[in-house]
Amino acid sequence: MCVVPEISLFYGIKITMNWNDHVPPHFHAEYNGDMVLIDIINGSVLQGWLQKRQLKLVLAWSEIHKDELMQNWELARSHESLNRISPLI
Repeated sequence: MCVVPEISLFYGIKITMNWNDHVPPHFHAEYNGDMVLIDIINGSVLQGWLQKRQLKLVLAWSEIHKDELMQNWELARSHESLNRISPLI
């Protein structure tokens, strides 16, 4: 089983990023069994579904932390350890 690095956790929403993931740069958000892939650059849903409230929280968080997410994307592409990103509070 492959361990997917958790980079943030807030309001029950788990944010992860895979080391061997496909482009475009994105991250995964999971809540209550639902999962969505979010494009970092455009702040849009690539795949999946989250409840409206949780999706709004994830999109707001991703806009605030866009630079840090891109840094983690580059680290992931180089198979380096990812940095934790502050949760939405």
